[in-house]
Amino acid sequence: ILMAKADMDTLQLACIQVAIALLLLTQAKSTTEDTSALHPNGTITSCIAGERSALLAFRAGLSDPGNILSSWKGDDCCRWKGVYCSNRTGHVVKLDLGGPDHYGGCDEGRQMLAGNISSSLLGLQHLRYLDLHCNGFDKIQIPEFIGSLHQLRYLDLSSLLFIGKIPPQLGNLSNLQYLNLDNSYICPFCTYSKDITWLSRLTSLEQLDMTYVNLSTIVHWVPVVNMLPTLKVLRLPFCELGSSPDSLLLSNLTSLETLDLSENNFHKSSRPNWFWDVSSLKHLNISANDFYGLFPDEIGNMTSIVELGLSNNNFVGMIPSSMKNLCNLELLGFPFNNINGSIQELFNRLPSCSQNKLQWLDASNCSLTGSLPTTPVDSIINLSHLQLRNNRLGGHVPVWLGELTNLAMLDLSSNNLDGVMHEGHFSRLEKLYTLDLSDNSIAITVSPTWVPPFSLREIYLRSCQLGPKFPVWLRWQKQVRALDISNTSINDMVPDWLWFAASSAGFLNLRDNQIKGVLPSTMEFMHAQEMDFSSNQLGGPIPKLPLNLIGLDLSRNNIVGPLPSDFGAPWLETLVLYDNMISGGIPSSLCKLRSLQLLDLSGNNLNGSITDCVVNESGTDMTSLSIINLSFRNNSLSGEFPSLLQKCPQLIFLDLGLNQFSGALPAWIGEKLLSLSFLRLRSNMFYGHIPVKLTKLVNLQYLDLAYNNISGSIPRSIGNCTGMRQARGNSDNLRYALNTFFQLGENKLVDYTENLTVLMKGQERLYTGEIIYMVNLDLSCNSLTGEIPEEISTLIELKNLNLSWNSFNGKIPENVGALMQVESLDLSHNDLSGEIPSSLSALTSLSRLNLSYNNLKGKIPAGNQLQTLEDPTSIYIGNPGLCGPPLSQNCSSKPEQIPGEYHGVAIDDVVSFFLALGSGFVMGLWVVFCTFLFKRRWRAAWYSLCDSLYDWVYVQVAVTWTSLRGKNNG
Repeated sequence: ILMAKADMDTLQLACIQVAIALLLLTQAKSTTEDTSALHPNGTITSCIAGERSALLAFRAGLSDPGNILSSWKGDDCCRWKGVYCSNRTGHVVKLDLGGPDHYGGCDEGRQMLAGNISSSLLGLQHLRYLDLHCNGFDKIQIPEFIGSLHQLRYLDLSSLLFIGKIPPQLGNLSNLQYLNLDNSYICPFCTYSKDITWLSRLTSLEQLDMTYVNLSTIVHWVPVVNMLPTLKVLRLPFCELGSSPDSLLLSNLTSLETLDLSENNFHKSSRPNWFWDVSSLKHLNISANDFYGLFPDEIGNMTSIVELGLSNNNFVGMIPSSMKNLCNLELLGFPFNNINGSIQELFNRLPSCSQNKLQWLDASNCSLTGSLPTTPVDSIINLSHLQLRNNRLGGHVPVWLGELTNLAMLDLSSNNLDGVMHEGHFSRLEKLYTLDLSDNSIAITVSPTWVPPFSLREIYLRSCQLGPKFPVWLRWQKQVRALDISNTSINDMVPDWLWFAASSAGFLNLRDNQIKGVLPSTMEFMHAQEMDFSSNQLGGPIPKLPLNLIGLDLSRNNIVGPLPSDFGAPWLETLVLYDNMISGGIPSSLCKLRSLQLLDLSGNNLNGSITDCVVNESGTDMTSLSIINLSFRNNSLSGEFPSLLQKCPQLIFLDLGLNQFSGALPAWIGEKLLSLSFLRLRSNMFYGHIPVKLTKLVNLQYLDLAYNNISGSIPRSIGNCTGMRQARGNSDNLRYALNTFFQLGENKLVDYTENLTVLMKGQERLYTGEIIYMVNLDLSCNSLTGEIPEEISTLIELKNLNLSWNSFNGKIPENVGALMQVESLDLSHNDLSGEIPSSLSALTSLSRLNLSYNNLKGKIPAGNQLQTLEDPTSIYIGNPGLCGPPLSQNCSSKPEQIPGEYHGVAIDDVVSFFLALGSGFVMGLWVVFCTFLFKRRWRAAWYSLCDSLYDWVYVQVAVTWTSLRGKNNG
């Protein structure tokens, strides 16, 4: 029995040992198979024939302009690029054809696979890993058959320009651990799902990314997600989710570590919300969701949190004191909320436990007040990024900031900080690479011999006090990528070392100083992409520009000489040179700038005609240019309307005013320039009629032909100009033309619109951003005739209508009162007649009216805005037929006769009256004369009476005179 028992124990032990060995062998095989999937070119000499055929059929449906699959040849498919086989079985287990990422997106410079995703992939039934992201499968749906690849554990279909419905068949992939359907690259919201219950079947899923997938119709999405107990990462930003439950009765999300719900539209109170109760979270991003109310105290319970993003909501009040419990917190960002409290109190509520792990703090745009603490704060002592821009902070910058030895970014811009910063503020900031102190009243005063401890890459000191001399410490910054020292009171010659120190900068802004000197001849070797040297005193000619330059602003300087024959910047998009002394003609080299979108040469000494770009360097006819915004205003350019503009079909803004252009306006303006929104041709010598085809420009909202010699009448089709008729969206066109240039992040390099002026309300007005909303029709000072068409009254978005100094006749359109947006209306110096329409009193926006020097008559309308206009009598002067307030001439029941007109009496009766009057006068005179001629006695008596009267008058005068003299002498 004892022996039998011993044998049994031995047998059991043996069985246990065998079981353990089998388990270890299974794990080893599994590990080998999984590991082999990470390494191509395994030991198998040839892959399985059926799978090779499936791969070849898959390739046949693709286009491969970059020869990415050039290695797909031969029998051994396991050695093909992107194909991975199991060392144990030879089956294809991994297909990795994803494109490389580039700064968080796809590398657009890389040629990608395109075409169709063939169902031949079903021949790879052992496939565990499929990555096709960042390719060009343009505008196809996600294939349903992918749901039949049951062994898949990893599926990445992101950034593939898919469209349409997400197939619910993906729910069949019960082994799936990673699913990425991110559709943010180029085509956001092109995919959608109206029912995501299929997700609940992916019980092994650990990571899910559905960024930019439209889920707007789904209400109960959280319960579905709650059925995924292994989920660790959930990314649902930009999904248009409109609802979120307050809580979960039973949360299965005990493994969830990363939750990104940013950029949705929850629009609800900040608490309660189900995610505050997920204690396992390490990364939470709920930015830009319109959450409102106080910062929730529940934040303090999320003790595992490492990164917390709360930006762009409507949280109010101070952050909760419970936030001091977040001892693992490394990144905290809540910009664009309304804390409206003290910066010192904010610092006191930050966690300072566990060796001060907090590294990143962004509290920008939060209405923070007060001064920065004068002594160091433990909670931020290890910060690497501190961003407090655009608050209401005042006082001096404390010296202890210079002791934050880990600080890499310091952004205090757009506050009310003042005082002096010196060497002590920067003494230990060896890791600092971004310094932004812009838009404060800070003076940086350091010794000319000071050598900074840091090597900055980004320097933004706009509107600080650096001058009058160039800050010498900048010469030691050899790795600068962005430099903004605009409006810093520098009044100095530009030093040679500046061009060397800034040679690596991609962004360079020196505007609004008094910098003297010339641009360097070595400028072409700089790496800049955007440069702004405007409003200085730089002289000399324009040198050859840097190869990579995209935008250049040299306006308001003393640049002389002709434009260069070779600009040297083939990708130049923006060239602003107004208000200089550039002379000569427009060179043909401008035609080589095929990417040029904004060109402003106004206010120079340019002359001659603008020639067309007939051929390019290869001798072929040029098709089109990319120009959107073009201004040659205020030069001495001549010739006819430039035919070059026919090659600018994208043109939105065109200003040729104040030149010497002549000839008739071509009809092709309305056919070739269909995007035109702004057309200013004032003060030239154009003649002829207004082309009817000009009214085909439906986007036109600004038309200025004043001070030319345009004749004929206004086309009745003027009502077709939708841009003057509809309140919308044409401003978007003009906004794009004026405001899309010179941007780098949140730093706007130049406000180009500051160069735009409009003659309105009788004076030249400078417009900035609001020019995009200006709707203007100015045809003044021409030779236009005929009646003002009634269709003018349909242009109800007009803000300025000026038809003065022409020869219009007839009546003012009866429906002029429909122009409810008009602020300035000038119809003076014409031949308009009839009464002023009563509807004129309905113009509630009107602030300037001029109807002077016409032939208007009758009573002036009263009421509303007409009673508030300045100098009311001058509005109606030169119209003697008008009466009633504000004129002194009263209106009677019988209208006062106007010279040259006869009211109530026929012209024949008047003539007869004057003939009779003249005849009677002659006859009466001859009766007296003939009586004296033939009656001598009567004649003698008449002369005797005259002599007696003469003698009597003489005596009376003499006696009176003598009497008066006697009194005076006495």
